[in-house]
Amino acid sequence: MPSYSAITSAVVRDIKAREDALPIRNEACRSRFYFQPAPAAKTCLFFHGFTAGPYQFVPMAEALFRAGYNVLIPRMPGHGLAGDWGKENPPPLPTKAEDYQKFALQWLQLAQTLGGQIVVGGLSGGGTLAGWLAVERPQVISRAILYAAFLSSSSKVIDLFVRNFNSYNEWVNPKPEAVRFGYNGFMVPALRVFLLMGTEILKRSRQAPIAPTFAISSESDIAVGNPDHRSLFESGIKYQPKCWYQRFDRVLDIPHTMMTQEEGNNYQNLLIAMTKAYIESDLTWAEVEEIGYRMTRGKTFDMAVSELNLTAKVSRDMPAMMTMVDKRAIAISRNPRFRGDR
Repeated sequence: MPSYSAITSAVVRDIKAREDALPIRNEACRSRFYFQPAPAAKTCLFFHGFTAGPYQFVPMAEALFRAGYNVLIPRMPGHGLAGDWGKENPPPLPTKAEDYQKFALQWLQLAQTLGGQIVVGGLSGGGTLAGWLAVERPQVISRAILYAAFLSSSSKVIDLFVRNFNSYNEWVNPKPEAVRFGYNGFMVPALRVFLLMGTEILKRSRQAPIAPTFAISSESDIAVGNPDHRSLFESGIKYQPKCWYQRFDRVLDIPHTMMTQEEGNNYQNLLIAMTKAYIESDLTWAEVEEIGYRMTRGKTFDMAVSELNLTAKVSRDMPAMMTMVDKRAIAISRNPRFRGDR
């Protein structure tokens, strides 16, 4: 078997050669790799959003690399290609789930050759693909993190449109000041792939164990269906107690493109801290809720963790995660008489 350094060198060299031959739309759309000089405890495999590029995960990757992990952000099939794309000449995005699934399995296999635990994650359509890996290969994935995964659209009407029409659509940017390095539009059948994959993920999650999965939503997201993120969590936790769920409050105004400040998330560092908290902690959701409940009873985070003998199982970033956990809802669920209180 090739050495670790031989594998990492070959990945960088071969992908660069392939992308040089295409050509690539811009540097932001090139695949990105962050390899430690020696095998790492964890290797993180991230998939960017539909019509976007690897640039979406650069801040996250840099933070995780500094934490000592390997990070791979491959360019998704058909994405990031240079061309005069538009209605008459749409970008060459795949219209078959198999193209993405084969791609994901190939990169998962490569990540495994680097050693250590495997973390997968993705934004939007990339989150759908990470979710598919979580149900397809739960035994080899240590953690899956789905950022605003496209399991369904934000309304049934849009879902109906995506399922039945074959037109060309251009993105409407709710934050005009945000940058866009990827494609401006797409043929609807290219998006349909992820909707159908999302339906499959939800169905399979109700029938069998998935990898430990953290589903992250935002109330300000107008692109995807947040209730399905909650449904995935509720199905997953029945088989896998280390599934987590978090939905950002509307007051934070975190958009669908939540990975970077450049694309509109002013709480980018908080999202990074939450990610590290999940992949570095070894807590069930019940334990997270118990910590939160004790904090509502006047305990500090450190006191609650110590009382529960969980100190060795929590990340240094877990306090940041606990600021987001809805502790009031936990207290109310345990004390129904408080439901009328404001």
